[in-house]
Amino acid sequence: MPDNPLPPEACQTMADVRAGVDALDKQLVEMLGTRFGYMRAAARIKPERTLVRDEARKAQVIANARSHAESVDLPGDAIATLWEGLVEASIAYELTHWDERRQR
Repeated sequence: MPDNPLPPEACQTMADVRAGVDALDKQLVEMLGTRFGYMRAAARIKPERTLVRDEARKAQVIANARSHAESVDLPGDAIATLWEGLVEASIAYELTHWDERRQR
């Protein structure tokens, strides 16, 4: 896999496309690592376990993602669906870390 894949508009083969997707997926996972780091910070900061799930904040995060997606001409519904899963995974991760911190 090349370190500097071609931008989408320069791809000429499926190998080019796949190299770009693979490189981008690696970056996305690294970025998600940072996002989950914020979930660990939230688990450390929140004094009560019941504060981990915040439905109003969840709705705001998903709405923000949808709005930004639509502003850059991406499908809002698809992005909202992805973010629903991301936020639920983040909540589960935060709950796990909240519990682990209090069991020490």
